[in-house]
Amino acid sequence: MTGGLSLITAFAIAQGPINIQTVLLIFFSMAFITSAGFSINDYFDRESDAVIKPNRPIPSGLFTLKSVIVISGLLFIVGLGLALLINWLSFVILLVDSILLIVYSAVVKRKSGFAANILVGLLVGTAFIYGEATIFQQISLVSISLYPIGFGTISGNILRDVLSLEGDSKVGYPTLPKEIGIKNSVRIASILLLLTAIFAPIPFFIIPFGIYYLILISLWSLLLLYASVRLLSSSIVENVRKYERMVTMSMTLLLLSLILEALL
Repeated sequence: MTGGLSLITAFAIAQGPINIQTVLLIFFSMAFITSAGFSINDYFDRESDAVIKPNRPIPSGLFTLKSVIVISGLLFIVGLGLALLINWLSFVILLVDSILLIVYSAVVKRKSGFAANILVGLLVGTAFIYGEATIFQQISLVSISLYPIGFGTISGNILRDVLSLEGDSKVGYPTLPKEIGIKNSVRIASILLLLTAIFAPIPFFIIPFGIYYLILISLWSLLLLYASVRLLSSSIVENVRKYERMVTMSMTLLLLSLILEALL
């Protein structure tokens, strides 16, 4: 997903063709780094997974701890190597992402669930600035105006923490719902959805993106606004599950808006 988001952003901002070598480098560099992050996260989650997800690769015995470290290390190295072939700024962005992914899994996730949610949202947001950096070797208001869309990711992660509260409590994860309760957590998630809905159309006025972007992104904003209002009116788990799924599926509109901006 992050590899595709970086690539789509690059096409949308470039407003023109990108050679096939750069296309492959953008996609796979980000994809390898994200995969490395998932791998190292499995390593640090091995004890909790043994309790609530025993069929995962490590607790099930499919992979040894040593092999997971090796695989993750190789993925980081390959991803960074591919980024370096693009330009130095792209390499630096993914190097920072790599460090943050390790810190997230090893430290932040165990200390504060809300801080972990925020960090994941910030990391997803780097897909936008990475897309610009790969093409123009700079970070400007163009990609920064897309960055607040990451608020939606933070909200989604909080809602998923609500849904996994029982399992997370068993292993002692300090998630936001565990610390402040389901109702207050849903309120925070709703506010973040509202902020995402407000900020998402901004690139149309700043960059500017085309009318097709505005139409689709406005539709997405309306869906987020609706989900936000409905979540505020009822924080029962079934309602959370329904609108978390709706928000996740609606991300398709964001991708389509960027694709159309790239093509038209």
